[in-house]
Amino acid sequence: MFQIKIFSSKSTRHTAAPTQAKARPAPQKAAAPKAAARVKLEPVRETVNVTAAEDRVRKVKKKKKAAKRRKGFIVFFCIIAVLAGLYTFVVYTNVPFIKNLRDAYIETAMQTMSHHWLAELFFPDDVIADVMSRVDNATEKQQGIESEWKHKVEEKDDGSFYELFDEIDKSSLESYLKSHPEYDKKSLMELDINEAGLDDDGTTIQTKQGDQVLAINAKKGVLLVRIKGSGYQGVLAILKDSSKMRCCAAAHIGGYGELLEDFVPRCNGIIGVNASGFYDPEGVGNGGTVDGLAVCEGKEYGYHVTYGRKRMEFRTDDKMYIVDADTSVASNVRDAVEFSPALIVDGKALIDEQSGFRSIQPRTVIAQASDGDVMMLVIEGRLVGRSLGIGLPDCTEILLGYDAYQAMNMDGGTSSVMWYDGEYVTKCSNPAITCRYMPNAWIYG
Repeated sequence: MFQIKIFSSKSTRHTAAPTQAKARPAPQKAAAPKAAARVKLEPVRETVNVTAAEDRVRKVKKKKKAAKRRKGFIVFFCIIAVLAGLYTFVVYTNVPFIKNLRDAYIETAMQTMSHHWLAELFFPDDVIADVMSRVDNATEKQQGIESEWKHKVEEKDDGSFYELFDEIDKSSLESYLKSHPEYDKKSLMELDINEAGLDDDGTTIQTKQGDQVLAINAKKGVLLVRIKGSGYQGVLAILKDSSKMRCCAAAHIGGYGELLEDFVPRCNGIIGVNASGFYDPEGVGNGGTVDGLAVCEGKEYGYHVTYGRKRMEFRTDDKMYIVDADTSVASNVRDAVEFSPALIVDGKALIDEQSGFRSIQPRTVIAQASDGDVMMLVIEGRLVGRSLGIGLPDCTEILLGYDAYQAMNMDGGTSSVMWYDGEYVTKCSNPAITCRYMPNAWIYG
């Protein structure tokens, strides 16, 4: 039996097994795959962590959005509740300021031909009916109230300027004349000042009531005054000879109407305003048919509209009378127009804030002062930025400020215009036209 010895090259001695050589241990690099596995697992854990974080962020955002939506709904419902409360308050309140504005809005919409829906859209039927019933009741209360002229008219000295034009503030006139030498040398009774045009600024002369004078024609007895207030403006004409005031019929009345710019020169006047209402289907009537009865220089036109109407008459004594429209026309009536309502009868105001008639509209009113002066008041309306219009209580106050003794409302709206000395001195509520065709007009001169 032989024994074999094997020596390594490094002089390390190993003894071989009798039957099989011992296997070499695995190389150290075999552990590398485990390390690689560990490297691959780490990004997976990071991805899981990132996804969880994103989920948390998303959940937070979702909660915030839900909270924001809830907050938005709460704010929305709070706004709706506040608006509903305000609406209910405005509709039913009796606080004077708000009530007057509400009633004026309803009247304005309901008394304008095509704008009823502006009231019906926002206000219940019972509220609208209540407002309009007050107007109807106030109209009924005027029945039986007629002019008696218990006041005696004292004649003025036609040769004394300041007695005839007693409305003018003397110091402001003298100051104006000094700065306008073209007038300063003239006699006061020869004054003919006209700065009343739509493009004119008016004079620096004032009335004793504090209003701006636009024109003075001393020979013809005409004084034009600018009337201005909150949301409105217009012109008041004060006319010194009531015998020159008359109602002129359109040249083709019964067929079609006439423009004021044609009326005044044809009727040999210097100033004119609209008078009667007229048949106006859908707002496109031709002004040829009188609504109600009119008397023009002794001749009757149209027919009585008795319910709620009054009639304004100029009689042969050159005084203005207001009577019920259902009364017969006396033989001494030279000119007359039927309309409504009366504003002042024998110095007593029939219109105030409690009686209604607060509709904000363009207006025309004819009046006579206690001293016999005739007044034409035209207030522009429906012109945003210039003049929206006026209610009849305010018209009444303006005229009382100039000592009106009788006053009555005429047709208004688009018909309300004034023509003086060759031009319009007020604007029509329809900017596309200067005036509507009318069946008659009040002419002075």
